[in-house]
Amino acid sequence: MRFEHVLVVGAGQMGGGIAQVVAASGRRVSLHDEMPGAGERAIAAMEKSLARLAEKGGADPAEALGRVFLVDEIVPADLLIEAVVEDAAVKEAIFRRADDLLPSEAILASNTSSIPITSLAAVTARPEKVIGMHFFNPVPVLALVEVIRAVQTSDDTAVAIVALAEELGKTPAQANDFPGFVSNRILMPFVNEAAYALMEGVADAEAIDTIAKLGFAHPMGPLALADLIGLDTCVSIMEVLQAGLGASKYAPCPLLRQYVAAGRLGRKSGRGFYEYG
Repeated sequence: MRFEHVLVVGAGQMGGGIAQVVAASGRRVSLHDEMPGAGERAIAAMEKSLARLAEKGGADPAEALGRVFLVDEIVPADLLIEAVVEDAAVKEAIFRRADDLLPSEAILASNTSSIPITSLAAVTARPEKVIGMHFFNPVPVLALVEVIRAVQTSDDTAVAIVALAEELGKTPAQANDFPGFVSNRILMPFVNEAAYALMEGVADAEAIDTIAKLGFAHPMGPLALADLIGLDTCVSIMEVLQAGLGASKYAPCPLLRQYVAAGRLGRKSGRGFYEYG
């Protein structure tokens, strides 16, 4: 399956990045977001990103952007990639709507980092064509795509999505549908323990991140990474892990919850563990 036309729902940091890499691969992209101005902000971010990548031999910015179309609603396409907030009810509503509007042969994929793919598949009449396609931020730069098979996902669907990831210049890694999949089941406890170390006064944020970067050879420390992901998203993922796996070790650190309650969500709000201009 070629996927000539891809519908991306959600024009935030992740959705915009996904739309960019799909368009850069030569495919038409319909980008939908209900929030006023979100699509236009995504296009502006794509322009800057594509211009930087073009200096390194990337796709022609004008050609790639010429394949991205902002749409006011969910429209028929060969593939849906959903990239909205980590809220199961919101995602399920999108999957129900897409199931009604997209052709019967179309695949429905979610960029979720924690919501069970099996539950998303269950609200559709095509559960065998539902799959997780978890990109990593920043999407145009990071190579990994975590491909998550629901209980219902067919072999043909998995093969088609793995092939698409490779055509987008990504490296797919397959996982089964367990809470947090692989990436966040490992990453979120790491972030959470770093938050506890900060809360308990073991070290300040900069020292914690420096130790992680230089001691573990990580490109970014866990607290800076949490700011990039969004502290509210981190809390949501950990709540899914705790509920799905039934272990108290996945409960979000109280400091994380406090920061989210204060509106300190990370880069997107201008302040999280660090302040941003």
